[in-house]
Order: sequence, then C-alpha cells, then structure tokens
Amino acid sequence: MNLSKLTPAEGSVHSDNFRRGRGHASGNGKTAGKGHKGQKARSGAPRPGFEGGQMPLYRRLPKRGFKNRNSKEIVAINLSDLEQFEDGAEVTVETLLDAGVIKKALDGVKILGNGELTKKLNVSVNAFSESAKEKIEALGGKAEVI
Repeated sequence: MNLSKLTPAEGSVHSDNFRRGRGHASGNGKTAGKGHKGQKARSGAPRPGFEGGQMPLYRRLPKRGFKNRNSKEIVAINLSDLEQFEDGAEVTVETLLDAGVIKKALDGVKILGNGELTKKLNVSVNAFSESAKEKIEALGGKAEVI
C-alpha cells in the first residue's frame, strides 16, 4: 500500500458534473437533491460554522498567543561552526550559506561564543555575542557588524 496511490473504491465517488433541477428524468429534478422543506432546502441557508444561534465553536475556544510584527528571526551559530573555514578566510552570510553552516539567513545571523576557535578569521555578520567577539579578535581576526 502506498499513500501516494490511494484512490476511493470503484463506484463510490459520484461526479458533481451534472445539472440539478432539470426534471424527473434527470434523477435530480423537483427538489434538486435538497430534500423537502426545511432551512437547508431554501436559499440563504446558514453559513458554514453557524450553530443555530448557539455560541459557535470558533468563538468558544480561547485565543492563544501573540505574533509581534516587529520581531526578527535571527539564525544563531556557534564559534565552533566556523572551524571548517581556512585560516585567514573571509566569513560572510553568503559564505556560511555556501558552506552549509546555515540553511537560510532569515532576518540575520548572530555568532555566539560557544566552542573554541583556532583560526584567524574576518567575520562579517549581523551580530556577535561579547564572548564571540573577544575570541575572534584574540586570534587576530576581525568581527565586523554589517
């Protein structure tokens, strides 16, 4: 069994490609499949989600959370992730993407101070933690904020 090849049982699905209310012979004449009388038989039947005046489910459930429109999604990487670059290399957001250190830049990249760095690197990203900046500059590299 393969989920991508599931199909309904033969004959269980009816085509919706026919004209309703076109006489008895059509098999869908007179009431046109709406049964006899009642609210749902008439035009202007209630909208989806209407529960007859009862407080609808979408209003009974509490609202949760808050999405700040000014928030930024910063990708954080550790100093140890920069070890794969050669000594004296220029590290930018583009080189991080090319090397596969990050998958996408989103709103910016921040270097955190976890791990050890043994190479002199010139790093240009959106932000640095204090410890990361100290470790990069202690090895003679540059930590430049773009």
